[in-house]
Amino acid sequence: MDRAPGPSARLKLTLSYAGFVMLAGALLLAAVWVFLNRVPHPGLVFEPDYRLAVVRTFAPTAIAVLTFLLVFGLVGGWILAGRMLAPLTRITDATRLATDGSLSHRIRLPGRRDEFRELADAFDTMLARLEAHIAEQQRFAANASHELRTPLAISKTLLDVARAGPNNATGEIIDRLHAVNTRAIDLTEALLLLSRAGQRSFTREHVDLSLMAEEATETLLSLAEKNGVTIETSGEITPTIGSPALLLQLTTNLVHNAIVHNLPEQGTVWVHTGVRPRAVVLTVENTGQRITPQLALTLTEPFQRGTERVRTDHAGVGLGLAIVKTITRAHDGTLTLSPRAGGGMRITVELPATSPHTDR
Repeated sequence: MDRAPGPSARLKLTLSYAGFVMLAGALLLAAVWVFLNRVPHPGLVFEPDYRLAVVRTFAPTAIAVLTFLLVFGLVGGWILAGRMLAPLTRITDATRLATDGSLSHRIRLPGRRDEFRELADAFDTMLARLEAHIAEQQRFAANASHELRTPLAISKTLLDVARAGPNNATGEIIDRLHAVNTRAIDLTEALLLLSRAGQRSFTREHVDLSLMAEEATETLLSLAEKNGVTIETSGEITPTIGSPALLLQLTTNLVHNAIVHNLPEQGTVWVHTGVRPRAVVLTVENTGQRITPQLALTLTEPFQRGTERVRTDHAGVGLGLAIVKTITRAHDGTLTLSPRAGGGMRITVELPATSPHTDR
């Protein structure tokens, strides 16, 4: 925004300091003047005009005092204002660096806490979050480009083979193209959902998380039976506020992930909902391969996969837990991943609780 130039804050403070010093000096001199007029001075009582004598005697001293106070106020005010505004100068310099794209710079203002240091600390925290967010976005964009490039490259190869090959291979190529195109569509929809959840562009409503868990379980029951996985659900009413569609997607992703990352046969998935003093909790556990704590910390990153899936026809796009993490953050919740001792994972989503619906 273009603004007309004006006096600096340091100059304004300097003039303010000098003005207050001058005002205090003027009031003090006025008090002395009143005192001299009411109480006769021994050296001036024999003057013909006492008031005129007081003026002649008092005026030069008053002018000298006011001049000294003006100079003292300007110089002292300029120095004090500079010292007080020095932290603000460092904050301004850091802001200019951030505007130019340098987010790694930190103010790190020393000293005890005051308004300027609180502002500097808040600005450092904001820079750290922005730097982490931009790095995450850049990494995500690179991974998304790579993931999208793969099905497009496969489609191009299949089309080249269909154009150069015999006609009897067309049917098989069309089937493979359909599968590749379906994966590309799923990936695109997942990316759009991830973007929507990250922007928090949704309407918040009263939601019972236990109903979301029941619906997700019923939807994926056939997939669980096909993979030989048993789903066990338990819990209580878990009222919260959020987007029903996004919370259903969150629950579905967790249950789906627990099914496809499981034992080849006789696997189990446990879905539990509970209420804490100020939060509702959704916990999804599953059997499966052993996962190290270090690997568990990376599973919410986009396109990260922990173990092989029990079925290749549900390969996914690598965004399931990343979407869960984004939806959880958008609802001011926390997501916790921890390996189970016997293999598999325990994933806990904790969201702010609200009072239950009156009609339940």
